[in-house]
Amino acid sequence: MKGMKVGALILVLFIGSLIPLTAAEGTEDNTTSVSTYSLENSTREQVIATQLVNVLERISKLAEERIEPIKDRLPENSNVLKDYEQAETYKVKALEEYNQRDYYNAILDGLTAMHYYRRALERIEEGREKATRIQARIQAQLERVSTYLGFVRKTIHLAERRGINVENLTRAYNETVKAYGAVLVDLKEKNLTRVVKDLEVLKERKSVLDDELRRVHEKLAYANAKEIVLEFLVRGEKGIQIAQNAIQAGQERGYNVNRLQENLDEFLTVYGSVKSLANKGEWGEALKLIQKNRATIGEFYRTVSAVIRGAREEELQEKVKNMKAFLWSFSERAKNDARALQELREKGVNTKRAEVQLRAAVNEVGVGIYLVRERKPEMARIHFENALNLLKNIEDFIRANS
Repeated sequence: MKGMKVGALILVLFIGSLIPLTAAEGTEDNTTSVSTYSLENSTREQVIATQLVNVLERISKLAEERIEPIKDRLPENSNVLKDYEQAETYKVKALEEYNQRDYYNAILDGLTAMHYYRRALERIEEGREKATRIQARIQAQLERVSTYLGFVRKTIHLAERRGINVENLTRAYNETVKAYGAVLVDLKEKNLTRVVKDLEVLKERKSVLDDELRRVHEKLAYANAKEIVLEFLVRGEKGIQIAQNAIQAGQERGYNVNRLQENLDEFLTVYGSVKSLANKGEWGEALKLIQKNRATIGEFYRTVSAVIRGAREEELQEKVKNMKAFLWSFSERAKNDARALQELREKGVNTKRAEVQLRAAVNEVGVGIYLVRERKPEMARIHFENALNLLKNIEDFIRANS
C-alpha cells in the first residue's frame, strides 16, 4: 500500500497527458491536443518531452500545495525536504534542457524530478498516517488519565468531609489538570512535537500526584478502618478460592504449584489473624496488621493476578486466532453495556466514569487491531486485555447499580 495513492495520482497525470504512441508515429494530419507542435515538424522526443514538461508542472504544483504549508514545521534534515529540493533541482534542469531543445536529457531529468516529487509526497502521506496512529494512542492514554483525575477529585472531596488536610493533594491535582489540558490543546492544534514534550510534563505531574494521593489514602484508611478490614476479608476470601482452584487444576495437569502454595499459606496466616481481630471488633489493630504484612499480601495478590491473567491470556489467544469472533463478541458486549448505561443514566445514576471507560475500551481495541495488522500480536494482546479489563469494570458497575 506504500505510496499507492500518490503513485497512482502521478501515473494518471503522466499517462493521461501523454499523446498515444501511435500519434507520435502517425500520419501527416495528426496533431496533439496539448501542444501546437505538428508531428510533421517534431520528433518523437520533442512530443514526449513537451507532454512530460506539462505533467511535471502539474506534479510540481501538487507537491508545492502539500509541502510548502508545512515546510517550516519540518526538521532541517527531513527526508521530505531533501526529496522535495532534489525534485525542484531536477525540474529546473529539465526545463532549461527543454528550452535548449535538449529533449532527450529533458525527459531523463523530468522523470527523475517526478521520482523525487513522488517520494516526497509518499513520505508526507506516511507521516500523516503515523500521526493519526499516534494521536489514537495518546487519546486512549488521556482517557485513562481523565478517569484517574475524576477518582482523585472524589478522594479530595471525601477527605475534606473527614477533616483531612488535602492542601498538597489539591495542589498536585491542579498542576496535573493543567498539564493534561496542555496536551489536549496540543492535540487540537495537531502539534505532535509539543504533544511529546507536554506528555512528559504530564507524567511528571502525575507521579507527584500519585505520591500525594497515597498519603491521603493512608489517612483515610484509619478513618475507615472497619470498612477497609471488611473489604480485605471479602476480597481475601475470593483470592483464596482462586488460588486453591488454581493449585488443584495445576496438580491435575502435573504443573509445579509450590510457589503458589507457599504464597497461599503465608497469606492464610495473615488472613486468619486479621479475621480474628475483626471478630473482636478491634478494627484499628486489624488494619495495622494488614499494613505490617503489606509485602506478603501484595505478593499473594500478584500471584493471584498472574493466575487470572494467565486464564485471560488463554481466552485472548483463542480470540485473537479468530479475530472476527473476538470483535463480534466485544462489539456485542460494548453495545449491551452502552444500552445498560443509558438505562442507568435515565434512572439518575451517574454513569460518566463508566462511559469514559467504554470509550477507552473501544480505543484500545482499535489500537489492537492496527497492531495485529502490523503483525505485532504480542503488543496487540496488551491492548485487547486492557479493553477486556475495562469492560469487566463497566459490567461490575452496571451490576452494582442495577
